[in-house]
This record gives sequence, structure tokens and C-alpha cells, in this order.
Amino acid sequence: MVDLRVTYMEMTQPPVGPEVARPVAGARVERESLVQETYLRLYRAVGEPVQWDQRLRLTPEELENFLCSTTTSLHVLRLQGQPVGFCEFDGIGRPDIELTNFGLIPEAQGRKLGPYLLDRALRAIWSYNPGRIWLHTDTNDHPKAQATYHRAGFRIYREHVENFPD
Repeated sequence: MVDLRVTYMEMTQPPVGPEVARPVAGARVERESLVQETYLRLYRAVGEPVQWDQRLRLTPEELENFLCSTTTSLHVLRLQGQPVGFCEFDGIGRPDIELTNFGLIPEAQGRKLGPYLLDRALRAIWSYNPGRIWLHTDTNDHPKAQATYHRAGFRIYREHVENFPD
């Protein structure tokens, strides 16, 4: 078993101030519907370095249901047309929307693309008028994850240690 510090964060109002500027020419964020193969390829490229596996444990039917659900919203960051990151939400239409996955492929990191993706996706999700957007992050996530979320307007509301299989 492995102990991970899990931090829960929430945002209770839309982002304030101007939008984060496009940091790199050719970068764009759009809400997209992805087929399973494309989604899983991007999920693995982003998530393997930080040990994501939740979506990999779903059956094809469960994954299809998730991807096609009206409560799911997937925002993809493309650079020169190639997907390099995504921001995924669950709970669209509900008072609490969860930011379930967010990240960039390693080659896209360190170029200010993460804050740009997160800002664009959050502004789009706030158009659904939720009461809050929440997430959890843990010690396996990118070292700058919490700081990025904090700058976007998230605040910690709970922290604890959870045990996970090694």
C-alpha cells in the first residue's frame, strides 16, 4: 500500500480578471467529443507520468457512456492541431461540477499552456452556472498542480492521507 496526501479544492465563483493570454502561437482550446481510441491515447499520454489509471479500469461500455454523457465536458488543448492536453469535467447541469482530469503531455509542459487551458475551460464551465467547481489532487500529480489551481481561483477545503494499492 502507498500513502498519498489528497487535497480537495473548490472554486465558488467564476474567474476574475482578463483571460489568460495564449502563450504560444497555434495553441487553442475547444470543447470536443472524442472517440474512445483518441481519448485513451491522450489520457495515457497525459496521465501515465503521474500514474492515472481510473479511465483505464473502465469497460469499453462504461467509457463510452462517460464520453457520451451530457454531464461530461472535455476541453482539448491543441498545438498546431495536435492534442497536447485536456481538461475534463463531470456533473454538467448539476450544482457541483467536478474537474476530474487536467493535464498536458510532458513535451508541452513548462510553456504556460496549462494555465491557459485551465482558464479557458473554467470560463466555459462557469457558463453553466454551477454553485461550485471542485477537484482533488494528490502527491502523485505534477508538482505545480496545486499552485496552478490556486492561481486559477481554487481554494483548499480538505486534506487527508489515503491508502492506495502499490
